[in-house]
Amino acid sequence: MTHMHYFPLSLGVAGLFFAMLVGLTILATIGLLSRVSTALGIDPLAVTMILFASLVGSYVNIPIARLPGERVVTREVMEFMGIPFLAPVAVDWPGTVLAINVGGAVIPILVSLYLLIRYELWTLGLIAVVIVAFFVHQMAVPVPGLGISVPTFVPPLLAAFAALVLSRRFAAPIAYIGGSIGVLVGADLLNLGLLRSLGAPVASIGGAGTFDGVFLTGVIAVVLASFVTG
Repeated sequence: MTHMHYFPLSLGVAGLFFAMLVGLTILATIGLLSRVSTALGIDPLAVTMILFASLVGSYVNIPIARLPGERVVTREVMEFMGIPFLAPVAVDWPGTVLAINVGGAVIPILVSLYLLIRYELWTLGLIAVVIVAFFVHQMAVPVPGLGISVPTFVPPLLAAFAALVLSRRFAAPIAYIGGSIGVLVGADLLNLGLLRSLGAPVASIGGAGTFDGVFLTGVIAVVLASFVTG
């Protein structure tokens, strides 16, 4: 449990995301994000606060289960005739704690539910989730010691494209729903069976490996809400 909570981003990426939020806050303060209220049904400053909460909340993982341990193969540096090399070594892994990340899963799920209910986007939202989940699942890469990783920029861009095709009027909420839930389903939920063999102390849904894609989906949704109209 001592390693349950940690930031899933490097210092440089976290700084970049923080700078994005500062920029969005400034734009919201001077009134350049006024369309966000209409497109997302949330005040622009409230949107930036939600994104700030998501970034800060990425540090917190809520444990929901412990996966049983098994015999896994790791790699250790060995020497043969004085030459170092990586050798596979079988070890007994005590188990992986399955958790859900507050910033990368809990908050996006709650916001997505709000958007689904407010705009009644059950069909379009589901289609967007399926599209994003399908492609993200194909690109998801199991990373030993970490969990499941996906390319950072693919989920938000894919969600934006799908949303624009499905409905320009509701492009912003559809992009957020499709990108956020689609990543969680395609990368994490559909790969739960792989987690036991990765040797990660904590496998966090919406955490390391997927948080950056979920976070950028929120930023993309704000951009679509500001510039795309039906």
